[in-house]
Amino acid sequence: MTLTAAAVLVPLTVACGIGKAHSGPVTDRQPVTGIDWRVDRLTVGDTTRDAPSVARLRIDADGTAAGNLGCNHFSARATVHGDRITFGDLRTTRMACAPDRMDFERALARALTTGTLVARTGDGRLTLTDGDGDRIHLSHTAPD
Repeated sequence: MTLTAAAVLVPLTVACGIGKAHSGPVTDRQPVTGIDWRVDRLTVGDTTRDAPSVARLRIDADGTAAGNLGCNHFSARATVHGDRITFGDLRTTRMACAPDRMDFERALARALTTGTLVARTGDGRLTLTDGDGDRIHLSHTAPD
């Protein structure tokens, strides 16, 4: 009878979530790393601006990030801890583009590097929010 009681209690314990303290939170959120993200728009304060079509971001599990700020390509170190992302100094190419693209690029670079960003994913979209509430809106790009 002890064996029968144990056979009933083990599945019940697992089903109730007991013993999961070390497994971390269960989540169905989309991962942030290993995905090519298209930057759709940037919200700074009360102003939202559409991104140039070339603006991209990719964060890899090895701690590297790369992409395009709207004119210039960039790379940086990236630390991902749960839903928190921090980018190191950006290394960029130095091309010149139209003034509106350069303005967007400066604003995006500032938003990426102002501190720790909170990531929220869902439905193929990613939003990165900084401590001031500024947001980078991204979406998953289809493979070429």
